[in-house]
Amino acid sequence: MSFSALSLNSSLLAALPPTVNKPSRIQQLAIPTILLGQDVLALAQTGSGKTYAYGLPVLQRISQLSTSHLSAVIIVPTRELASQVSQNLAPLARSLNLRVEVLCGGEAIELQIERLAQPVNIVVATPGRLLALAQQGVIQFEHLQSLVLDEADRLLDMGFIADINALIALMPSGQRLLFSATLPESLVALAQKVQSASCVRIEAHALNSTVADIDQTIYHVNKGSKAKALTHLIALHQWSQVLVFVNAKDDADALCKKLIKAGINAAALHGDKEQALRSKTLEQFKMAQLTVLVATDVLARGIHVDALPVVINVDLPAQAAVYVHRIGRTARAGLSGVALSLVGHSELLSLEAIRELTGQALPLVELAGFVVTDKPTSENSKRAPRDKQANRRTANKRSISDFAKRKSTR
Repeated sequence: MSFSALSLNSSLLAALPPTVNKPSRIQQLAIPTILLGQDVLALAQTGSGKTYAYGLPVLQRISQLSTSHLSAVIIVPTRELASQVSQNLAPLARSLNLRVEVLCGGEAIELQIERLAQPVNIVVATPGRLLALAQQGVIQFEHLQSLVLDEADRLLDMGFIADINALIALMPSGQRLLFSATLPESLVALAQKVQSASCVRIEAHALNSTVADIDQTIYHVNKGSKAKALTHLIALHQWSQVLVFVNAKDDADALCKKLIKAGINAAALHGDKEQALRSKTLEQFKMAQLTVLVATDVLARGIHVDALPVVINVDLPAQAAVYVHRIGRTARAGLSGVALSLVGHSELLSLEAIRELTGQALPLVELAGFVVTDKPTSENSKRAPRDKQANRRTANKRSISDFAKRKSTR
């Protein structure tokens, strides 16, 4: 099937990048339904083309209104995703004489208020900033035609449900589009609340599945050997670009320092970094000026890096669905990729949850040269309560003795 078979405006199609010449499965399924004005709950793998799946029909519907009012709002979980969605849609919007504006934290709200003085047709925003502008009366939703929740499951994971409910309460009834790669119960509840009973559910791929072209390997390593194992793998394979995920901000910085010390060109990216630095670092990585980017889950959703070959989980995520999104940074747009995970004993329950969610075996394998010597935690490995009490008594005696000695020397 070609895009021309989807009843899309010729100006829109001409504005698509040259590399986008055939609609993906989610685009084939979603575009006709959205053009009809129906509510959609769309489930598709990361990297499958969801932005164009909702962006193309939403832009076409707005162009048919002949209005300068705000007609569509796209809510996303992170600033980086807001920027990316805007960059993808802005050229298409210009082809129809429409204007897209980005509204998210990390930029002075005064600058955004100034830009909103000009007519805008589509807003791409993070929930908190959009709500703040709406509560100040800077943005009005009375002419809104379409609301899109992109990466809807992540919006809920990150605790934005209160902001989303507050925003929806300010909006008129209209088309509601929810796009996601996973379907947690919280998302089902949200869909039932905000979408019509005639909502169309679209599943482009098996629910919670990973892309078939990702070669996944799970290495069983000692917790204290992960940094050395990562350095070894990078040197062994001579990868040009590697996206590394950890769970904590401090761990991202610490791991980055170890990589730099080992002579690897690396940078860390997480929520504590200033927005300007986050944007600069991400751009350097996209331009292949960095070999390794160590990131927390601020990057797990929606960030597209062309032909990214490798994703490595130094820490498994606490939520199984996040694993699907992390490794989905590679093997995008029909390309193949590699996803490696370094797993210690304490993460075996997380691994089991990932296996259950994805329906994949994901066997543990040993990494050559890195023998696992850590022992799994068990009841038998713990000291008996009386031994702990004995230790406390010994510590108390030492404290009293030390205090007596200090007192006698005064």
